[in-house]
Amino acid sequence: MKKKQQHPGGGGADAWPHGAPLAGAPPGPGSWKRRLPLPPFLRFSLRDYGFCMATLLLFCLGSLFYQLGGGPPRFLLDLRQYLGNSTYLDDHGPPPSKVLPFPSQVVYNRVGKCGSRTVVLLLRILSEKHGFNLVTSDIHNKTRLTKNEQMELIKNISTAEQPYLFTRHVHFLNFSRFGGDQPVYINIIRDPVNRFLSNYFFRRFGDWRGEQNHMIRTPSMRQEERYLDINECILENYPECSNPRLFYIIPYFCGQHPRCREPGEWALERAKLNVNENFLLVGILEELEDVLLLLERFLPHYFKGVLGIYKNPEHRKLGNMTVTVKKTVPSPEAVQILYQRMRYEYEFYHYVREQFHLLKRKFGLKSHVSKPPLRPHFFIPTPLETEEPADDEEQDDEKWLQDIYKR
Repeated sequence: MKKKQQHPGGGGADAWPHGAPLAGAPPGPGSWKRRLPLPPFLRFSLRDYGFCMATLLLFCLGSLFYQLGGGPPRFLLDLRQYLGNSTYLDDHGPPPSKVLPFPSQVVYNRVGKCGSRTVVLLLRILSEKHGFNLVTSDIHNKTRLTKNEQMELIKNISTAEQPYLFTRHVHFLNFSRFGGDQPVYINIIRDPVNRFLSNYFFRRFGDWRGEQNHMIRTPSMRQEERYLDINECILENYPECSNPRLFYIIPYFCGQHPRCREPGEWALERAKLNVNENFLLVGILEELEDVLLLLERFLPHYFKGVLGIYKNPEHRKLGNMTVTVKKTVPSPEAVQILYQRMRYEYEFYHYVREQFHLLKRKFGLKSHVSKPPLRPHFFIPTPLETEEPADDEEQDDEKWLQDIYKR
């Protein structure tokens, strides 16, 4: 027997067998055709809602504490946007301004024996030309500070007339830790073995500024120590040619923590982190002209016209007077031992070098070395080799710089 077909509007069963719903009342179970179910991703309980809100609150608090606890300076964030790094604002916000912001606080915590004599001389000329406040220090042999010394130095720097550029041989200082505004840092490093050898012979024999220069800087050095063969110093593991004395560059970027002076991964990684978050530029001395070009681009209020001054024949003549004399080349065996002892220094140097070359490519500057060498080039010829006083024997160079500036 065939079943009779029932039509919705015919004499079949009523669409609401229990009576039509009252006006405004929700439809009953039989009204499934009139009701759309919620998608699964919109179905959540009150507990889920509370979890989401708690996560959002933690994220906001974390961001706040990050900024209060020493996050990157605002200038570096603006610069990263300008350079087109992958940030939300770059992809979704308005196009970055073609005029870089002007940082009014710059710190150059110069690494010893890495060309800062030349840079300081240039800064003296530039400060007169552009009218910024160049702040120097009479202390040249104290890079590690106590907590009270850090607070005092940060207070003195922060109260200087802005815009200022402060320069001193000192390990990285976290201004935010003591309630100050974190400045923009700049620095220059060089091949670690080259730096060590330059320091070794400079302490003993000085530079071309005078034959007796070394006697003034290290008057208490005994003759047998002054004429100690570099190979003997390395192969016999003298304190001057071994760790921790060889662990020199990384502490300038790691900071004032005691572990920053211990050769190892902790200090290395912290130094890299500070380079990324607090340093506008870390250049390499082997490509000093490109360093000056980028400084002029990033900090035109301080470094505009620096390359022209640097290339001036009179300036180059004076700069060449700081080249270390009587420098000799260690044996291949001794060099290899140094390379092994300074492996953390080299890992940091190559990291900075790669970052520097990436930055150069963003501005269309070609690197002189296309591929990293299998072994470090310990003696790279440069048109102007610049030297720094030894860290533990440094004297006041203000008079020498002033005499050059007057001339």
